[in-house]
Amino acid sequence: MIRAYQEEDKGALVELLKLNTPKYFDPSELSEFMTYLDQEREDYFVYELADQGILGAGGINRFDNGKTGRISWDFVHPQFHGKGIGGQLLRYRLNLLKEDPKIEKVVVRTAQFTCRYFEKFGFELMRVEEDYWSKGYHLYYMEYQYLSETNEIYEKVT
Repeated sequence: MIRAYQEEDKGALVELLKLNTPKYFDPSELSEFMTYLDQEREDYFVYELADQGILGAGGINRFDNGKTGRISWDFVHPQFHGKGIGGQLLRYRLNLLKEDPKIEKVVVRTAQFTCRYFEKFGFELMRVEEDYWSKGYHLYYMEYQYLSETNEIYEKVT
């Protein structure tokens, strides 16, 4: 089940992030994630199964006067990688952004470890900045834009 983040989810999410560190996140990013949850979060969602708890999470932030949606802080419990949880969370957020008539493009800032994953959903690599997140963790800035006049998006996802 995908649901909105609640303050009491923070501890479980911190533990999930730690399980994905250092393979996908540098240890220094933990404090950035906590700041995100406390101060920068707009729309954040968790994937939860009643019998197993929170297994994944991901957010949306908006920029450029609401015209750009950013996919933010995605991760899934390592034992559930490849099981479709991340894809469900991503599709859920892409569909929310699709419903927002102000959104003209969607971006994600990720690392080299997950850029191929986002490519499967139609994101295109726009630029790379080496050692952006920390040494050895490069920024892969990726973008997916609406077809401006028809407002059709994510044909690769649906």
